[in-house]
Amino acid sequence: MTDARRSKPFSALIEATNAIRVSGDANIAISGIAYNSNDVQPGDLFVALRGGYTDGHFYVERAIANGAAALMVEEVVASNIPFVVVRDSRASLADISARFFDDPSRELKIVGITGTDGKTSTSLLVEAMLSRSGERTGLIGTVSIKIGDETVNHETRQTTPESLEIQRMLRRMVEAGVEWVVLEATSHGLDLHRLDHVDFDIGAVTNITHEHLEHHGTIAAYWRAKAQLFERIDRNGGRAVVNADDEGAMSVLPYCENLAITRFGIEKSDVDLAAYDISLDIHGSRFHLTAPSCSKMVESPLLGQFNVSNALCAAGIAIAAGLDIDSIIETLEHPPVIAGRMASIDEGQPFKVIVDYAHTPASLEKVLTLLRSLDNQGRLIVVSGSAGERDVAKRAIQGGVCAQYADISVFSNEDPRNEPAEEIIAQIATGARSKGAVEGENLFQIVDRKEAVFQAISFARPGDTVLLAGKGHERSIIWNGVKHPWDESAVAREALAALGFRKGWQP
Repeated sequence: MTDARRSKPFSALIEATNAIRVSGDANIAISGIAYNSNDVQPGDLFVALRGGYTDGHFYVERAIANGAAALMVEEVVASNIPFVVVRDSRASLADISARFFDDPSRELKIVGITGTDGKTSTSLLVEAMLSRSGERTGLIGTVSIKIGDETVNHETRQTTPESLEIQRMLRRMVEAGVEWVVLEATSHGLDLHRLDHVDFDIGAVTNITHEHLEHHGTIAAYWRAKAQLFERIDRNGGRAVVNADDEGAMSVLPYCENLAITRFGIEKSDVDLAAYDISLDIHGSRFHLTAPSCSKMVESPLLGQFNVSNALCAAGIAIAAGLDIDSIIETLEHPPVIAGRMASIDEGQPFKVIVDYAHTPASLEKVLTLLRSLDNQGRLIVVSGSAGERDVAKRAIQGGVCAQYADISVFSNEDPRNEPAEEIIAQIATGARSKGAVEGENLFQIVDRKEAVFQAISFARPGDTVLLAGKGHERSIIWNGVKHPWDESAVAREALAALGFRKGWQP
């Protein structure tokens, strides 16, 4: 059901908020909701949100011109249509969206997965486990949105969409007969009310490391934001799945009161789910999965110990959802393809090229350590960057990680947004120099991402490994407010073709 086929009295939406003032006729019908004035259609309620780049209150006149029937604002505006003043329009957007779409999460079983790294891989594994078991599923995540039989890749670059989109999609899932929804819950999504009025049945945390301090301010505040997920789980039979190997993940336990808790860990005896006798190689991983009254051997093509941890997290969620262990292991041994995660680019070159989404100090360390352990004969070359208008403190740390674990580091654009790209790259390079990297020898600063990829690949000799980190599945580079098209894998193939390696690649 689309917004155009729904209708609610303005008064019913106002009742869902902590209204400060109401002006005009509250009995008018509202046929849709929009927070972008360009999306407003006749009969819609326009919600003016304050954001980092602009203020929705500046666009009230445009929303009215496009046919808005009413407004939700944080300050009194000159208007000839009804409006309601609220204290926090973003929180109220969540309130009215849930009311408008009749609280769809109450009709679904929902898994929320949070963490700094591993959310997407774990989410896709859980969705595949549920589907393999015959459940009809929905997915809201970094790479794609799935509603029953329909899957679409999305380019919003917002892992957890705004509350309006969340509630709209959940209602569509109900109408599509979906039973289980797997949802990636970011700290921003939790902290900025995007997940208000979403009733979770199972919550899981992969890890919590260093990220998003530009928003949260401190690591403690970041941890606390993640913990909000576990306060949103239904206390009547709800479950929490927690990584016992990670201090940040374990910080959510005080917020899991009255929840059944599943702890998972690697080579741990005091957990509910563990992996023992782990063997890792270029082909994947092999380990014993131990669960209550069960011990099974798993042979998976997923690379690295961090993916063993993701597998444990996914298995813990699936067990909490009532799936049988054989179905779980079948998925771990035949997992879905995860775009931009340890993707090998093979054009017949005598060295490896890997594209991966690793963009935090912890994830880069994990991937670089993995690549070093899989093949320590050649050199390790990395291209990395850091997002503009995001966590500044992690930049030097990230540079230090690259210098410590790679032989050659090339620092370039990731998403500079409205920051000077050169300054971001210089901050990363400072960390690399602190670990002994030398400019022009094993440290290079190249602003243009394409040039950086070409340069890194040109450095490679037989037996080397080139890691292109930070972009993964993403299809744009955000620079000065514009999304410039980007495809890391295609650029890598173009660079290889320029060197004479083109096993089927076409420009």
